Amino acid sequence: MVGRIPILNVMPVVDLGRQPAKATVGEPMPVSATVFREGHDKLGAEVVATDPAGVRRDPVLLRKHPERPDHYEAWLTPDLEGAWTFEVQAWSDPIGTWQHAAGLKIPAGVDVELMFTEGRLLFEKVKEGITEAHDKEVLEGAIAAAQDTERPVEARLAALQSPELTRLLAAHPVRELVTIEGPYRLYADRQRALFGAWYEFFPRSEGAYVDEKTGKVVSGTFRTAVKRLDYAADLGFDIVYLPPIHPIGEVNRKGPNNTLSPGPDDPGSPWAIGSKDGGHDAIHPDLGTWEDFDAFVAHAQGLGLEIALDLALQAAPDHPWVESHPEWFTTRADGTIAYAENPPKKYQDIYPVNFDNDPTGICREVLRIVKLWMSHGVRIFRVDNPHTKPVAFWEWLLREIRRTDPDVLFLAEAFTRPAMMSTLGSIGYHQSYTYFTWRTAKWEIEDYLRELSHHTDHVMRPNFFVNTPDILHESLQYGGPAMFKIRAVLAATGSPSWGVYSGYELYEHVAVRPGSEEYLDSEKYQIRVRDWDGAAAEGRTLAPYIKGLNQVRRQHPALQLLRNVTIHSADDENVLVFSKRAGDDIVVVVINLDPHGTRETTVHLNMPALGLGWHDSITVYDEITEQTWSWKEHNYVRLDPGHEPAHILSVRKP
Repeated sequence: MVGRIPILNVMPVVDLGRQPAKATVGEPMPVSATVFREGHDKLGAEVVATDPAGVRRDPVLLRKHPERPDHYEAWLTPDLEGAWTFEVQAWSDPIGTWQHAAGLKIPAGVDVELMFTEGRLLFEKVKEGITEAHDKEVLEGAIAAAQDTERPVEARLAALQSPELTRLLAAHPVRELVTIEGPYRLYADRQRALFGAWYEFFPRSEGAYVDEKTGKVVSGTFRTAVKRLDYAADLGFDIVYLPPIHPIGEVNRKGPNNTLSPGPDDPGSPWAIGSKDGGHDAIHPDLGTWEDFDAFVAHAQGLGLEIALDLALQAAPDHPWVESHPEWFTTRADGTIAYAENPPKKYQDIYPVNFDNDPTGICREVLRIVKLWMSHGVRIFRVDNPHTKPVAFWEWLLREIRRTDPDVLFLAEAFTRPAMMSTLGSIGYHQSYTYFTWRTAKWEIEDYLRELSHHTDHVMRPNFFVNTPDILHESLQYGGPAMFKIRAVLAATGSPSWGVYSGYELYEHVAVRPGSEEYLDSEKYQIRVRDWDGAAAEGRTLAPYIKGLNQVRRQHPALQLLRNVTIHSADDENVLVFSKRAGDDIVVVVINLDPHGTRETTVHLNMPALGLGWHDSITVYDEITEQTWSWKEHNYVRLDPGHEPAHILSVRKP
């Protein structure tokens, strides 16, 4: 039902208010509504938030948008983790109505004394709620001027239009016909839910070596993989993500490059979980023991890193579940259990779980597994293919975990339809993989940055992974080292969360075959022995560049936020320009998207979006090259991908 003062289209509201909008501690969050009324009288609007402790915070004034009729907006910044609510309140504004009318009528000689009398009565009403002595004096002066017929009319009106009185009246509005919409829900997560740099590696490859006597590859362990933790921390990463570390099935095991003919020493895919050595609640014996894992986690924590673990709810044919709970899988007409498929891909080494046969049993088991790993220091889970499981299951699981452990975070690896991706976000996933990998043209990137930062931000937080064990985009296959820089800059600055799968810094770019996005000799199916030290010694690594990007991200609060992207323009269709702003911290990013050619063009800045006047001059400092320039609205740039394809410019106001 429409209220006395109509308040419509309140945002952010998720699923008609059934789910909370996404918020993060310290992250400004836009609240908006359409507010209007009949006639010409003025109105006011504000948003009132209630924090997780039940304390109603001071109202925040909703301001009318200069270009969108009847659209009001404000920004809330939660400072506590937990469940918040907010209301939008609107009211008839008799003071604003009087100020508008008086400014027109009194100079025109219309109802002069009546207007002064009405003003005086309003000022007296405001005075009743004032406690500050100085404010009372200001109001008393205005009341005196309103009724002092000995003064010239112009002087009396000027006294009632003084900036000091105007500010005072704005701070103490008279509210009539108050209308309230809400409360609406939002949930403020810890800051790592929004901002962080992820580094993914396979523990079995770290410290692995080829035995000189047998020629066999010897698996790395948690003890040897500690060196990669030190490396990740030095590069400025916040989270180390591990693919599944459980026992790997032997039945239908995959060989190198996803072949169906493995050799006796082929390790198989970590996502084919379960064997005679255990299932999701066990550690692969080649990697070590629970004691080794605990020491690995402790070492990471000592470096300021968090460990994220893959949660892949599927089973190898020899997983203990297959024997103990065959009802958890789908039996086909010929009596066999259905393996996973994503046509034309087939995963003969994996049985998907059927959540409809015994949902209670499956839910109980998954909750047990998640809490087991939580008890060993894992507070972040990267969930494999969540879009292939029922949404209702995830809603239940994430609600149960949040109820007892709200600091635990879940990242959805959901490369799927937009409706599913946004729904997974709305029911509790903290972050999501995105279509970033496939957004390569300037217009695609611009549209996607706008979408993620301004249209879906209340339901989904993006994580821009530049590559994954599954995805080697053709741009990296053929773009050379310059493209690796381009995508790294774009990911690290375009999203507050970004990720790198190990090998990216070594420019690994060869696909298993033309037209494929699978790596040749994919680490999913075999152990990779990389010469990290040799690459560093010979300068064949992007690691120092990535380290610099992570340093810039930590230094600039603007790069740690999602909702602050502004797209600017450049004359060249291969040059992308956008900015991010957090208070006085302003960063402008200019990227040549063409890895093969130098681009010279003019960049056009939206100066008001930077908090500047159109004709202001600014000093910009390039965080990559450490050069400084003087810029204005229109600026010449030259970006040579063979040298440096991007500018990350911190703005210094005049």
